[in-house]
Amino acid sequence: MQKSELITLFDYNYWANRKIFDAAAQATRTQLTEPRQLSWESIFQTLTHILSAEWIWRVRCQEGISPRAFLNPADFADMAALLARWREEEAALRAFLEDLPAGEVTQIVQYSNTRGDTFEKPLWQILIHVVNHGTQHRSEVALYLTDLGFSPGDIDFSRYF
Repeated sequence: MQKSELITLFDYNYWANRKIFDAAAQATRTQLTEPRQLSWESIFQTLTHILSAEWIWRVRCQEGISPRAFLNPADFADMAALLARWREEEAALRAFLEDLPAGEVTQIVQYSNTRGDTFEKPLWQILIHVVNHGTQHRSEVALYLTDLGFSPGDIDFSRYF
């Protein structure tokens, strides 16, 4: 895996996130927070989970720190607050990728999950996981946003490029 390919995948990831955010911005707070059959209960919680995962994985890979907890949806008053935090994380992850020496995408990253279990994985595999993880949860959210009348439209990778 080349660094340029990883950057392309993250460009896609953030493009797809923006489509979801644009659709979610049309929903009411109640629509975003009411329980649904999602991996993380509500649309808002699922979006917070995607952000949490991106943050946790970046910190593990960039700083060698393994956070012990996900971000708390209650810490974000509304979509605007969540989006502001997401923009910060996007900027941090993009800077990490830009500063990454091309040959280091194969480096082994040692980390602990939130339960304290220790693992080692190549950096490129972790970064692909982050994008794939976002794809899974964005798809769940897109279904419910569409049901609410706020379809994000096509979010396939083929629509990005």
